[in-house]
This record gives sequence, C-alpha cells and structure tokens, in this order.
Amino acid sequence: MAKVISTLFISADGVAEIDPDWHFPYFDDNMGRAVAEDYDTADVLLIGRETYDSFAGAWPDREAAGGDDAPFAKQLGDMRKVVVTRQPLEFSWRNSELIKDDLLDAVTALKADAGSRGILIPGSISVVQQLLAAGLVDELRLLVHPVAARKGRKLFDDGDAPYHFRATATEVFPTGVIRVIYAPVAEPAKVGYDDVKDQVPGGN
Repeated sequence: MAKVISTLFISADGVAEIDPDWHFPYFDDNMGRAVAEDYDTADVLLIGRETYDSFAGAWPDREAAGGDDAPFAKQLGDMRKVVVTRQPLEFSWRNSELIKDDLLDAVTALKADAGSRGILIPGSISVVQQLLAAGLVDELRLLVHPVAARKGRKLFDDGDAPYHFRATATEVFPTGVIRVIYAPVAEPAKVGYDDVKDQVPGGN
C-alpha cells in the first residue's frame, strides 16, 4: 500500500496557514533538504484547490525561468497531481487531474494502486483534516517553526476525540526549527494520577 504523507510548515502554536513573514526567515539548506526528502517519497501530489492555484501560479514559470529552483519546479511538474475541489477547474499545469470520486474513496484507491509509490499532501489543511479523521494519513511530517503565529488556520480542528501519534524521527535545525515525523497510533491504555504518582519528583 502506498503511504499518504502530509507535509506542513507549522508554527509553535499550531498554525499551518503560512505567513511568509514568519516562514521565510527560518528557511535554510536544512529545511530545503527536508522538503526534498519529503517530495522524494512520492510520485503523486494530492492537493486542495487553493494549494493547486498557488503552485500552478508559480512553479511552471519558475521551471521555465531556469533559475536555481528550476529542477525542483520540473520535479513538481512531472508528478501526477490530483486536485480536490468542488468547483470547475481548467488546468494550466501538466499532469493535473480532478479527483473523480468521493475524497475518502479516491484516496483509498490511490493507496491501493500498485503504480503509486507514495501520495504527498503539501499544505491543503482541509484535505489533511478530513483524511486524519478517516484514519487515512500514514505520516505527518511537520517543520515546526520557533514562532507563535497567533493567527491563521490551525492544523488540528475541534473534535470529540484526540489523535495519538508516535514520533518516528526528530531533528533540530540551527535556526530552531524542529522537524518531526509522526505516525498515527491507537489510543493508549487509560492511565490516571494514581497510576503515575510514584513517578513524580520525590516519589518512591
């Protein structure tokens, strides 16, 4: 089964709606390497309409310009791009297609497709939220910036039950950015204070 991987730039207070003012001061070669590693895990991009419009409005021109970021722009252009939207959309970027079915059904089919090496979701907060709720996200790859954004859309919405994760990798960059890769896990056994009181300072 192909993995579904969400990759997000995020602030210390959980905001995943990027503001260039707090994001770009922390972008360095370490973050560039991390981003490259994330994109190398997949051959399919699953993105929402806003993310598609942002990417399609920038990366084809950057590829054509032939600058330092042209190889990455070409990599994005060559990838299959599956776009989640309820509105009609005329594609201006190669290898782009509309999702054909219900989101959950379509992602389940993509995961089962023997031709899919991996499915990457850059940004696209609403898509990630829906797939988290359905248990279809295999990894969250977060680049946590050392800043409290204090405004903007957060990754985790309100809900009745918490999500539980296991950290499979962590790395701290010189800028203070923390890279953490989480994999969802089952809820742990119920534990109360009486079960852990011997672990508090001064306990036996």
